[in-house]
Amino acid sequence: MPARELQDQLTTLREQLEQSPPLSPEEREHLQVLMQQIEAQIKLESSTQDSSLADGVNLAVERFELEHPAIAVTLRNIVQTLGNIGI
Repeated sequence: MPARELQDQLTTLREQLEQSPPLSPEEREHLQVLMQQIEAQIKLESSTQDSSLADGVNLAVERFELEHPAIAVTLRNIVQTLGNIGI
């Protein structure tokens, strides 16, 4: 089930953040907000189509891919899963 896969990817992202990569407070806050938005969308289970969520995660991928490639990979997986569930 894609929602379960998305939840697993969020768990991976949280674990990566707990390993304390050198993120600025702004970067950390940005990821926290994205994770909250994704969790809210999981609860709705794509009852509404919100392309802005996927756009926001894509922007985060671009923001983190140079300095935090592991986080960017996880975010790319999240984008793919969002697409799989129609978001």
